[in-house]
Amino acid sequence: MRNWIKVFVLALACFSSVDAAKRPNIVLIMADDLGFADLGCYGSEIQTPNLDTLAGEGLRFSQFYNTAKCHSSRVSLLTGLYCEQAGGAKLDRGATIAEVLGQADYFTAMVGKWHLSKEPTDFGFQRYWGHLSGATSFFKGDNTFRLNGEKYEVPETLNGRPFYTTHANGDFALKFLDEATQQKNPFLLYVAFNAPHYPLHAPEADVKKYDGMYDGGWDKLRKMRYAKQLKSGLIPKKFKLSPRPTHVPAWDGLSVKEREWEADRMEVFAAMVDVLDQNVGRIVAKLKEKGVWDNTLFLFCSDNGACPFERTRGRYLKPWDPQSYWTYDASWAHAGNTPFRFYKQNQHEGGISSPLIVHWPKGLKTEPGSITRQPGHLIDFMGTFVDVAGAKYPKQIGDRKIDPLMGKSLLPILEGNEREPHENLYFHFGTDRALRQGPWKLVSAKLGRWELYNLAEDRTETQDLAAKNPKRVEAMAKEWFRLAEDVDRLKGRHLNPVKDKLANLNFRKDTSSGRAQK
Repeated sequence: MRNWIKVFVLALACFSSVDAAKRPNIVLIMADDLGFADLGCYGSEIQTPNLDTLAGEGLRFSQFYNTAKCHSSRVSLLTGLYCEQAGGAKLDRGATIAEVLGQADYFTAMVGKWHLSKEPTDFGFQRYWGHLSGATSFFKGDNTFRLNGEKYEVPETLNGRPFYTTHANGDFALKFLDEATQQKNPFLLYVAFNAPHYPLHAPEADVKKYDGMYDGGWDKLRKMRYAKQLKSGLIPKKFKLSPRPTHVPAWDGLSVKEREWEADRMEVFAAMVDVLDQNVGRIVAKLKEKGVWDNTLFLFCSDNGACPFERTRGRYLKPWDPQSYWTYDASWAHAGNTPFRFYKQNQHEGGISSPLIVHWPKGLKTEPGSITRQPGHLIDFMGTFVDVAGAKYPKQIGDRKIDPLMGKSLLPILEGNEREPHENLYFHFGTDRALRQGPWKLVSAKLGRWELYNLAEDRTETQDLAAKNPKRVEAMAKEWFRLAEDVDRLKGRHLNPVKDKLANLNFRKDTSSGRAQK
């Protein structure tokens, strides 16, 4: 009898060991203010060969959602909960993916932008390098940089070249991968690039690669990107290109000097995306060098749609000068979110739709280069990682009582199956709000009246069906308020009723003259 028990225990131990060995490493990369159409494989002309290759070998999502804003997307990505449900930036009611996977014996590391309370090392990350701030100078950094919980002084040079935050993110990602692969346990690496968030800073050589590329303007660029999206099958032809809004001027109506300035801005943005892709390539190369690539679940996403904020401080310093401070505005952001409407912070598709590329040689069962039209959301990462890691979602961590998980695992989709969809996908930021039920989407901008769209027929939100479906509007609005109050715990002005008119979204444009000198 004792021998039988010994054999059983030994067999069980061997089974557990083999099972643990199959658990994938996880690399999760988030870009900052990258629009739906800003990667080559999502319609762009920007050179992103590394991400394009991952998409060509892996899986692209055409309906993957974020929260339309930086910090709230980070909360949802980390916790699997809606932002205020998790306690907002304090994460009072949320467990992070690092805490959950750490309890399942994963090595956990993070690089890049935090933008939440305390530090990543307070929330389960065993290694961290990056900035706690929501944005930073790409050349000089700021005083919030940390290395493993200690203050980090940003140097003038790093690893033999001038300091540049995107390259530094790559440097520390490689450093942490060296540490991770020296251990037997699987690892989680979360890389939160600050690029291409403003200020528009990029190395001179990378900017000059795009010299003249945007002289044709945003109207032409948007049409080119849309045509590429149709040709690749990313966007079905029945979804029409949404029109240029009144707050975006026609390119042909600008003066020569204005066109030169605008083209310059987009050249720098393109260079920032290009450099981000270069560093994705470095991370992929390191994973292959270490022999762990085949069993690494690799995901790339963005925190919100392209950003419409005009906050340029002067135009005459070159974008590789650390003292320069350029942004672009709604005009180029409109092209960045092709074919959708509106931008970062709005809950229309342009604000909440972003790329998701998934690559996993040992685990992905879809055909290489496939596109899935099944909706997903940042809240789904936690459930996915719990699934593939054999981890357990907790009810309590320290003195934090954890809310029940809102996300649903993406694993059925990665395995080539139809996933049971979310009954509701809820969206909120400020006075922008939306709810999706199946193909139906209810949305309001800046407390403007509710709009209703059938996304199965009109993903670009060009045919408002609210007037024809008042009962559906009423029912979905009631559900939005239930989720907002009971689940997301909103209060005060966030629960104000919508108005009876559409909001006037007049995004400010800086029309002062001037041009950066190349």
